[in-house]
Amino acid sequence: MDDLQTTIPGADAPGTPQEETAAGRLDRLGGDALAPAELLEILTGKGAAEVAALLDAAGGLRRLSTRNLNEIRTVPGFGPSTARRILAAFALGRAVSGLRLTPGTRFRSGADIFRHYHGRLRDLKKEQFWAILLDGKNRVMREERVSEGSLTASLVHPREVFGPAVRESAGALVFVHNHPSGDPTPSVEDVEITRRLCAVADLVGIRVLDHVVVGDGAYVSFLERGLLGNGK
Repeated sequence: MDDLQTTIPGADAPGTPQEETAAGRLDRLGGDALAPAELLEILTGKGAAEVAALLDAAGGLRRLSTRNLNEIRTVPGFGPSTARRILAAFALGRAVSGLRLTPGTRFRSGADIFRHYHGRLRDLKKEQFWAILLDGKNRVMREERVSEGSLTASLVHPREVFGPAVRESAGALVFVHNHPSGDPTPSVEDVEITRRLCAVADLVGIRVLDHVVVGDGAYVSFLERGLLGNGK
């Protein structure tokens, strides 16, 4: 009679190494070597199939980063505490993407401004308008979020823009805002608001160096396009 070889279900054959987990790969190779799905496995404590279902339901990693707590927790297996960890991880990533803006930083082009703000603004569902305060040598003093919502003359009011700049004796300003559509082409409202702000800047003696519109992987610089309208 032939000998019968019995194995325990799920056990590895002799000499066969166990499949390495995502956590093991992180320990051995570092986080940059892992795929986003593997990082989500470690973050959430879920298996590959559950993470795949989450990404599929969200429409991919980028869209997952824009989901809120209630949207994430509707996916089976992802309760409030896990959803909060995911939200916190994306928020932390956005915070890290903006850490380079420190007093004394210099922006030399619209591309520099785009690289700094792209990760923070790209996936927002509402427009945000930011003013960067610069000193007399065009070095960053600080940034100020002026408004959130569709850009209108009432929402982006000169007193909200220039109040901090006047109080802190800023020498120049750079404006930045995002287009949730992903298309950075300036709207009629964008052009009109910029024109009004440049006119006020001339009155108070503060230079407007640029207005950068951030889209998905692209930007428009008013200065580079000749749209700034203040002759500076």
